[in-house]
Amino acid sequence: MDVSSRVRSGWRLLKGPEPWSRRRITGEAALALALALMAGGTGLLSGGPLRAGAVAAGVAALSLLRRSLPASVLLAAAALTMLAGETAPLLLIAAWSAGRHIIGAGRALAAFTGAFLVYLVVGVTTLWPIAQPILMGIFGTLFFLAAAVVPGLTSRYWSQRRTLLRAMQEHNAQLLRERAMVAGQARLRERQRIAQDMHDSLGHQLALISVHTGALEVDPELTGRQREAVGVLRQASVSAMHELREVVGILRDGIEAPAAPDGAQPASRGTAGIEALVAAARAAGNTVELRGSGEPRPLAAAGDHAAYRIVQEALTNAYKHAPGAPISVELRYEPDSFVVEVVNGVVDRAAADQAGEVVSGGQGLTGLHERARLVGGMVHAGPTDDGGFRVAGVLPYGAADAATFVATGDDFRQQSPALLLGDGGPVVDWNIAEKELGMSGRSRGGGVALGCGIAVGAVVLLVIAAVVGLFLLAGSAEKGMIDPSQYDKVKVGASEAQVREQLPSGDTVLTSGLAGKGPAEPEGSRCLVLMSSDTGEGLKTEPVFRFCFKDGKLIEKKSYDVAR
Repeated sequence: MDVSSRVRSGWRLLKGPEPWSRRRITGEAALALALALMAGGTGLLSGGPLRAGAVAAGVAALSLLRRSLPASVLLAAAALTMLAGETAPLLLIAAWSAGRHIIGAGRALAAFTGAFLVYLVVGVTTLWPIAQPILMGIFGTLFFLAAAVVPGLTSRYWSQRRTLLRAMQEHNAQLLRERAMVAGQARLRERQRIAQDMHDSLGHQLALISVHTGALEVDPELTGRQREAVGVLRQASVSAMHELREVVGILRDGIEAPAAPDGAQPASRGTAGIEALVAAARAAGNTVELRGSGEPRPLAAAGDHAAYRIVQEALTNAYKHAPGAPISVELRYEPDSFVVEVVNGVVDRAAADQAGEVVSGGQGLTGLHERARLVGGMVHAGPTDDGGFRVAGVLPYGAADAATFVATGDDFRQQSPALLLGDGGPVVDWNIAEKELGMSGRSRGGGVALGCGIAVGAVVLLVIAAVVGLFLLAGSAEKGMIDPSQYDKVKVGASEAQVREQLPSGDTVLTSGLAGKGPAEPEGSRCLVLMSSDTGEGLKTEPVFRFCFKDGKLIEKKSYDVAR
C-alpha cells in the first residue's frame, strides 16, 4: 500500500461511516482543540508541561476518533478521566457520541458497563490504598452516572427519535407517490372508458353517414359529378370510422371494453337514462326522489354521458355507504351550465351494520373528477351539514376544451375538511400525509422537550441520590468522627465504659479500612479508630485517633495520619 492509499484509509477511519461536510470538519476540529486546551491548561496547574502536552494530545486524538470508534473511545476516556481528572469533559463528549453511534442496545449496554468497570478498576489501582473504599465507590458511581450514563441515554434517545422521524417521512413520501400513481391509473382508465364511449357514439354516426351516402351513390337521379362527390364523402366516412377504431384500440391496449351497466345501451347512457337509473334504484327498495328544474337543453355527448356517470356513481356510493338512507337526485338546467346533484341522508347505522363490510375500489370519484375536467366541468363531493353526503357536478352546455374552471390540484377536493364517506375516501384524504409531515415539525419540538425532560429527570434523580448520600454521610460522620479537643479530654487509664460513653461507636463506613494502617497495636488490646474533624496537611493523608483498651481500661491513645 502506497503512502496516498494509507492517508486515504486513515482519513476514512477518522471520518467514520457518516460523510463529513466542511462545516462538520470545522466543528470537530474546533471541539477537539477546545477540549485539548481545557485539559492542557488545567494540567499545567497540577503537573509539568510535558504531562499537560501529552494529556492535551491524547484528548484531541480521542475527540477526533469518537465517531468512528465510539466504544473504544468511551473506554479510553473512562480510564483517562480517572488517571487525569482534567479530562472529565472528554468523558461527557465520548458518552454522547457512544450513545448515538453504537448500533444495538446490547452493544451500547456492554460498552457503558465496560467503561464503568474500567473506571472503577483504574481508580482502585491508582488510589490504592483507599481509606474509605465504600464512600469512594458511591461518589465514583454517582460521577460516572452524571458524566457518562445520562449523556449517553439522552443522545441515544435523540438519535433514535431522529431516525424514526426520518423513516416516517420516507414512508409518507412513498405513500404519496403510490397514491399519485393510483389516482393517475384511475384517470387513465376513465379516459379509456371515455374513448370507448366516443367510439360507440361517433361510430354509430359515421356508420349512418356511410349507409346514407352509399344509398345516394346508387341514386339514378344524381349526375355523374354528384355521384362522384357522394362517393368521396362515403369513402371519407369509412376511412374516419376505421381511424377512430384504430385510435380507440391504441387507447384501450390491454384493457377490456367497459360493459354497459345494468344492461343499458350506449345511447341511453346520458341525461335521458338518469330516469331509468332512478327507477332501478327504487325497484331495489331505495327511497329515491328525482327533481328537475329549468328549461332542458342539450349537452355535448361527453358532457351528457358525464352527467349520467355522476348520478350512477353517486347512487352506487349511497347504496354501499348509506344503505336505507333517503336519496334525492336533482337536475338543474341553469342559464350557463347544467348542474346535477345527488344527496343522501344520514346513514342508518343498523342497516349499515346489517349490510356488513363495504367493498370499494376507492377510485370512483377520482374518475368522475377526471371525466368532468375533460369536458370543462367540475365535481364536488363532501358531507352535508346534517350528516349526509353530497355529490354535485357542474357541466357546460355544448363542447368545451379539456380544461377545468379551476386547476386540477386546487378543486373542491382540497377544500373538504373531513374524510368523505363515499367511494372517494383516498382522493379527499390526499393531504393526510402532508399534514402528518407538517405535524412532525411541531412534534419534533415536543420530542426535544421529552428528551430534555428525560435528561432533567435523570439529573434530578442523581441530585436526590447525592443529597441522600450526603445525608447518610453526615449521619455516619457523627458515629465515626470527633474533634481534637474531645480527644484531649480522654485520659489514659480511665475505664473502658467511661471512655466509650464519651466517644462515638465508630460503626460507620467512614472508619472502615482505617484499622491496622497506623502504628502497631498493643498486644492483646482492642482498639477503636475514629476520624478527626480537622483536615490533613495534604490531600493524600487523613488524621485519625486511636483508642486501645485492655482489661477494661484505656491503655493507649494515639493521633497519627493515614494514607487516603
